[in-house]
Formats: sequence, C-alpha cells, structure tokens
Amino acid sequence: MRARELVRLAKPRPNPSRWRKPAAALSVVAFAASVSVAAGQATSYAEASGVAHATKTGFLACEVTDTGGINDRSFNASAYQGLKVAAKAIPGLRYTFLSSTSTSDYVPNINDFIHEKCGIIVTVGFDMANATAAAAKAHPTQKFSIVDYTYTPKIKNVLALHYDTNQDAFLGGYLAAAMSKTGKVGTFGGQDIPTVTIYMDGWVAGVRYYDKVNHAHVVALGWTPAKHRNFASGSFAGKGLFTNDFTNQSLGKTDAQTLMAEGADIIFPVAGAVGLGAAAAVKQAGAGHWMEWVDTDGCVSAPQYCSIFITSVTKGIVASVAHAVVTAAKGTFQGGNYIGTLANGGVALSPFHTFASKIPVKVKSALNKIRAGIIAGKISLDPNSYPAS
Repeated sequence: MRARELVRLAKPRPNPSRWRKPAAALSVVAFAASVSVAAGQATSYAEASGVAHATKTGFLACEVTDTGGINDRSFNASAYQGLKVAAKAIPGLRYTFLSSTSTSDYVPNINDFIHEKCGIIVTVGFDMANATAAAAKAHPTQKFSIVDYTYTPKIKNVLALHYDTNQDAFLGGYLAAAMSKTGKVGTFGGQDIPTVTIYMDGWVAGVRYYDKVNHAHVVALGWTPAKHRNFASGSFAGKGLFTNDFTNQSLGKTDAQTLMAEGADIIFPVAGAVGLGAAAAVKQAGAGHWMEWVDTDGCVSAPQYCSIFITSVTKGIVASVAHAVVTAAKGTFQGGNYIGTLANGGVALSPFHTFASKIPVKVKSALNKIRAGIIAGKISLDPNSYPAS
C-alpha cells in the first residue's frame, strides 16, 4: 500500500491510513540562512493529517519518495524537511507525501498528485528521472523538482537538483585515511547508480590523495573505480560492494561486518537507511571501529550512533528543495538544473561532534586547505589521478 501524509499548519491530527551550474535566481544558500530550522529533524507522524480537502485552500507541496521511505534518515527525509522549511517561510503552505514501496509506484504516485493539483511535485532519487520527465512533458503547466538528477536538455517546468558529492566525499575519504589505525577503510553502496558511486569515487580519491601527500599506504576497500571512464560526464563505472537495497538494514550490517573482517576500521555506507545496519555492526564491533554517515548529519538524523560517527558527508537537499517549493508558491519558480558544490554550500562535511577533540589539528588544517584547493580547481577529484595502495 502506498503511504501518504498531509500536513496542515492548523490543528494537525494523525492519519492512520496512510549536475550543472545553478541559475542566477537560485540562491539556495541565502535562502537557507534566512530560515531557522533543524535540517536533520526527523519526520514526525504527529504532524500528519487526513488528505480530505487537501486541494481546497492554499498552496500544496507534494513529495513522492523513492523506495527508502520518508523516514530513511537520508535523501527522502531531507527532501521532506525541505517542505517543512518552506512551510515556515510561507504561512498557510501545506505539504504531503506518497511513499513508493517499489519502482512501480512512481507513475501512479505522480499521477495522483497531478490529479490533486499540487502546486509543486518533488520527486526523490535518480531512479525517478524517467517517470518525472514523462509527467512533466505531458503536463507542461505542472511544476516539478527532482532530487539527485539533472536533465540534458533542461525541462522548463522541472527544477533538477544535483550535488557534486565527490567534493565533500573527497574530504571524508582523506579524514577516514588520516584516522584509520589499521591502514584499511571501507565503503559500500545501496545501488550501482551514479548518485551513489559519485560518493564512492570521491571518497576513494580522498583516501588515495592522503596516501600521496603523506607517503602512506591506507587501502580503500569496497570500491575500485574503473581506470577508463568519462569522469566529466558523470559516468562513474567501477567494481564494488552493493546491497542492491536501500531499506534492508540486515544487508548493511552484513556488508559492514565483511569490510571489518577484511581489516577496515572506518566504514562509509552510501545506502540510505541500510546504513543503520552498518552503524549497528560498527557499534557492536566496539572500540576502534568508526563510521562516516551520508547525505545528512548522522548525529542529528541517527543520534543513537553519534558516538561512532567521525563526520557525515552531506548534501544540501533541505535548502534546495525548500527553495524550489518557496519559489513555486511565490510564482517565481524557474526550471533548469542546479548543482550543489563546496563553493555554494550545496555539499559539505558535517561538524565533528564527539570527535572534535579527537581529530588532530594538523588533519583539520589539511582539510581546510584541501577544501580550498578543490574549490579553486587545483586538486583533482578523479581517483585515477592518484596511485592506489
């Protein structure tokens, strides 16, 4: 059954049923700075209300989740938080979602929201690209935004949101290599798709860069980037470890245990809620085993595991989705492609939280210099620029 939730700002009650340059108008960072809200706040079902009368008054923002669900503590939840941020900025704005339990739900979910006359429909995930494009072309007056995809050519009624996560993943890989005691670190993905493997490419590149500049030999397990591929086009072919699932936490636990058995003491899962299984395995493994979270600040979205999170490799889904919704509500919406980078704040490492005093000052200094080097284009993000240990 497809689950749904509608939030109304007055008297909410539970509903038991159910990669390219940004346009000049898309000032995501400025918008995010103007709204005070916890970006990693988990979805609260206490806010839910019935869907009856959903389209009778006010602007309605609608989200179609990918199969990870609204509480994946990753990109689905972050997009929904973006709707909440928009509701803070626009009095009376209401928001709702439909969960996709399988890929076959994408089209009917989108069609349901078109029928309900949503002011904007936000779809989440690379796998929803075709369904979103088809709906947008069939309904040219309907506004859409999609998380984790860009279109060539652009679609005028779709604001596509993508994030250069190989940039902050590079920083995460460097940090993991610097903090490893065993000389081995590991990553795995939820699915072999570009929006997953771009993280893994950047992370492995960061590990290899650490080895190069520090004359070290830290080995990155779980992902071997292909030696010959079109890096500039976003084709991140390679060979690695994948769960082929974004919801089954037991698979994440198994993959984390596999990597730790091979000697990895720091794990970087790029698998949404599946990463919670990895976190359970890492915590169970005890002292000397740590993790880096993905998409959101793990200490906010999964605080029960904050003690093992060195950092999180994040992307600005909340702010960019909120901006898309607000512009749609205000009548200033523009379609096109937005890409989040270190330079515009669309990707970043989260705070170090409990590890702030454990990370050496020289490592923090190196991360600041590397960040500046990436922004300036002086440091290559291609893992094949550096020899593998």
